[in-house]
Amino acid sequence: MKSSKVQKIFSLGDNSVITSVCSANKYVIKAAMLLQKDSNNKVLIESTSNQVDQFGGYTGMTPKMFVEYVKSIAYEVNFPIKSIIFGGDHLGPNVWQNENAESAMLKAEEQIRAYVNAGYRKIHLDTSFSLGDDDKSKQLSPEVITQRAARLCKIAEGTFNTINDNDDDKLFYVIGTEVPIPGGAQELEESIVVTTPEDLLKTIELSKKSFYELGLEAAWDRVIAVVVQPGVEFSDSHVFNYKREDVTSIRSKIEEYPNLVFEAHSTDYQSKTALTQMVQDYFGILKVGPWLTFAMREAIFALAEIEHELIDKHKSSNLKDEIDKIMIENPKYWEKHYCGTEVENKIARTFSYSDRIRYYWSNKKVVSLLDRLLKNLNEIEIPNTLISQYLPVQYYLIMENKIKKDPESLIISKITEVLNIYNSACGGNIEK
Repeated sequence: MKSSKVQKIFSLGDNSVITSVCSANKYVIKAAMLLQKDSNNKVLIESTSNQVDQFGGYTGMTPKMFVEYVKSIAYEVNFPIKSIIFGGDHLGPNVWQNENAESAMLKAEEQIRAYVNAGYRKIHLDTSFSLGDDDKSKQLSPEVITQRAARLCKIAEGTFNTINDNDDDKLFYVIGTEVPIPGGAQELEESIVVTTPEDLLKTIELSKKSFYELGLEAAWDRVIAVVVQPGVEFSDSHVFNYKREDVTSIRSKIEEYPNLVFEAHSTDYQSKTALTQMVQDYFGILKVGPWLTFAMREAIFALAEIEHELIDKHKSSNLKDEIDKIMIENPKYWEKHYCGTEVENKIARTFSYSDRIRYYWSNKKVVSLLDRLLKNLNEIEIPNTLISQYLPVQYYLIMENKIKKDPESLIISKITEVLNIYNSACGGNIEK
């Protein structure tokens, strides 16, 4: 039977595999910590290469700043810092694809150094992007991809060795990538192409060869997972559901590598049954992001409806209408993703599976609006009947004294609904 290296390395306690929380949202991170606070499980928080880098990324945070930000949330909820695993997703030259290869790779090296120095210990090496002077008439060769990944691994190892004074502290690596780009498909296709056994074996064997050529045998022993496309994805309005029969051939191949499991990206909006099956099919790391902020948005907009019922319109945040105005005034995070009619785009901006609205929660105007919404509702007693109307699951949790009735608790609870699905799946038996 195949054992889970992920379980052994990360000391997951009650769970056999781990959920990767891919979000910089404070409510999401807080919910993840609160869910595991009284368990033996660790929390894996990941940032992506375009979200956080040495120049600040689109969040404005460097890796060091992101780590301190997450730790500040842990201090707030009294979650043990030692139980947080920091992961870097798609680390490589992604952000600098328009630059020539050497320039982009040098910046990727600095990115890797910044991540390792900041305390990230799970590193996804992704050099699958064609760079400025690569031949755009054909796909980047697997040999070039794996050689560049090994180059970045060597930087990570060298950086780590200069700062490490704890024999129990180690770097662990994830190799491979998935198609399409992270964050959800921009265009709806009829099907998603599942990784073939041939491509899986090529990724593993060429990666091992490239590691060994640079003297990285010890690092290769700490490669824990390979990213594949298992046929799960989501777009603006559609979810591609997991079909385990489609991964039978790659499942049989990963069994040939006892120390490797699969890492699954874009598992958002999959059912508990599907996620449990993925765990049973050797997916040892399940990544989720937009679904968590999607749930948060549902809670916040439900609270906005409650505010509309209870608060004078002159004091109301009017958050739903105002945030849409802000998105229209600053369309860069959604305009390439939503290409329908005016009515369709309006629906998508608010309700899309791709959840592009998540990029606006850190906007200063939106922060102010949300603060006003929460302040308005914190100053009154929210009738249980309105909670039943707009947040029915939370109503029953309140009736059973499992959660409090304040607005933040309601938001956290809504996010936790999703996290509980993953928590249940991750408690499954990876050896089944």
